[in-house]
Amino acid sequence: MKFIRTIIIIFLVLFVADIGRYFVYPDVGKLIDENPQKTAFMEDREAEWLQEGLLDKKIRQKWVPLKKISPNLIKAVLIAEDDKFWQHEGFDYQAIERAIEKNLLAKKFKMGGSTISQQLAKNLYLSSSKNPVRKIKEAILTWRIEKTLSKRRILELYVNVAEWGDGIFGIGEASRHYYGVSPSGLSGQQASKLASVLPNPIRYSPIGSSPYVRARSRIIYAIMQKRGIIVPGYREVMSLPADTTAIDSVVVGVPEYLLDQAISADSSAGSDSVEKGSVSESQKDGAAPAQPSDNGAGSRRSE
Repeated sequence: MKFIRTIIIIFLVLFVADIGRYFVYPDVGKLIDENPQKTAFMEDREAEWLQEGLLDKKIRQKWVPLKKISPNLIKAVLIAEDDKFWQHEGFDYQAIERAIEKNLLAKKFKMGGSTISQQLAKNLYLSSSKNPVRKIKEAILTWRIEKTLSKRRILELYVNVAEWGDGIFGIGEASRHYYGVSPSGLSGQQASKLASVLPNPIRYSPIGSSPYVRARSRIIYAIMQKRGIIVPGYREVMSLPADTTAIDSVVVGVPEYLLDQAISADSSAGSDSVEKGSVSESQKDGAAPAQPSDNGAGSRRSE
């Protein structure tokens, strides 16, 4: 009996240590001015290819600073993935409650309700498994990311490491692969289709004929049109000298009262290349009546 108790104690100590290390590791502060070269999700994808004998497949990614990404894309991603991004501190508790209720009804642990900050933590450092232990680690990392990085930097990291297809990571590669345009040239409809596949980019394609993609992208685009693209001060915010302070700055798609918080843009580590969800039901109006242009140019004033 004593031996069994010892084994249990050792197991518990190791379990707590495994979770507790995420309070100090990895070094989230490096992300302030350094772009990650390879994420945990990229490594998982490479491991899958190796197991399947697909030795010729490579990760494709091209890093793009946030100021060179169309406001249409930013708007669509926020509507599709995290409608309260600018207000919460990493966790959308109402979305989590809804996800838990659905899990209980389905009698399955699927979770869901993840914010962009949570998705970023998972993509950078964890696996895609949906077990409770991983969610605890994700919560710790999300808290650290929100405390360390500005909202603008979190968004920049997310759109550059998110997977948009098999081996296609980041909007820099995705926009060229699917539409043959740079991220700054994405139209509203193209952006809404790209955002619609983020929950499952392996199963769905933004240029495919899936009824799911068509329906979801129509909803996203309709909300974009209803809210408009908020652009007052956009050029000024995005052209300020880079700094390393974790001050939230407002880009686009934000309620008007938050525009007063647009103080400064944080650092972006440049644009080097490497070879390597659900739509919110809330459709409350944002300010500014400007409609997003179908070709992306009409609503983009940062160019």
